Amino acid sequence: MKDFETRLTETRHDLHRHPELGFHEVRTRALVAARLRELGLEVHEGVGVVGVLRAGRGGRSIGLRADMDALPITETAAHDHVSSHPGVMHACGHDGHTTMLLGAAERLARHPDFDGTVVFLFQPNEEHGLGARAMIDEGVLARFGLDEVYAIHNLPGAPLGQVSSRAGIICTSETLFEIAVTGRGGHASMPQVGLDALTLGAEIVLALQTIVARKLAPGAGAVVSVTEFLTDGQRNVLPGTVTLKGDFRARTPEDRAAIARFMRRLAQGVAAAHGGAAEVRLDTQFIETVNAAGPVEAVYRAAEASGCPLVRDCAPMSFSEDFAQFSAAVPGCFLLLGNGESGPHGQPLHASDYDFNDALLAIGADLWVRLVTDRLPRTADRP
Repeated sequence: MKDFETRLTETRHDLHRHPELGFHEVRTRALVAARLRELGLEVHEGVGVVGVLRAGRGGRSIGLRADMDALPITETAAHDHVSSHPGVMHACGHDGHTTMLLGAAERLARHPDFDGTVVFLFQPNEEHGLGARAMIDEGVLARFGLDEVYAIHNLPGAPLGQVSSRAGIICTSETLFEIAVTGRGGHASMPQVGLDALTLGAEIVLALQTIVARKLAPGAGAVVSVTEFLTDGQRNVLPGTVTLKGDFRARTPEDRAAIARFMRRLAQGVAAAHGGAAEVRLDTQFIETVNAAGPVEAVYRAAEASGCPLVRDCAPMSFSEDFAQFSAAVPGCFLLLGNGESGPHGQPLHASDYDFNDALLAIGADLWVRLVTDRLPRTADRP
């Protein structure tokens, strides 16, 4: 029989070769469900996959989440497990997250040295912020009575196996915005006759930069980014309409609401000042991810027990995470695990040449196991 680490690496490479986008994780779901059944776990299949493992007679239940979906990115790496699906790749390490949790399920199933229930949550569609809510709407939290919930995400650029987390805000919210600007098109040689919507749009882009710089408290950690500027103009035609798209991030619901308010005021005010109009549409896809103090301390203890380097009270991350839906409903902790500092393992998440570090697989599985034994100690081990 192949050793544990070799089997984990083979599983991760298999998942990496066959990436699937959110809510289309058909092969991935089947693989996960089959592995859990082989281990003797109770398995429930819905939008995601849930494995349940009970030991002893303890009444506490904790959830461990891994995300399964990939990204619509063409892989440019040259290793021997590159994506076989053109235009789709695991550029965020969800293949590694899934494998680590499968490894933890294997170790715990073979040596159930805990007292209570472990619920393994394999979530679809994290990247678009829809998978956690879909699982919650199916009743996963209520059905299994989770007392706490946890998730691991790899962190490129951090030392291999380094654990980082904090109580309170750990990841920002993300709100998509679309601003439709209306002017009046015309001939490029006679701008005074029309109302150049492109100029209005450009002024709005600049005005939006004052939200973070002048309307929020220093250190708020908010980000406003315009990522698309679309017009109906041509080489000699001034555009009559412009669409601005982008997103903004916030660390608190209050700042999120304030950014939305200022964005509407600025866009509509700039457009009106020139005789045009602007409509602002917003869609919050990720809420802020907030960690509870007790679960964070448990993660710290598990990290120390596993010998992982530990960063307590790390700075909040500027990216967003769908785990926020779970931790908003149940006390939880989202933690970061260093993926390595160089090569493809140090490349940013969502980079086309990023790759999950196979050396992290056994480390992550061990961390999960130690967390379970900390949160669900055997009755004889309790003080």
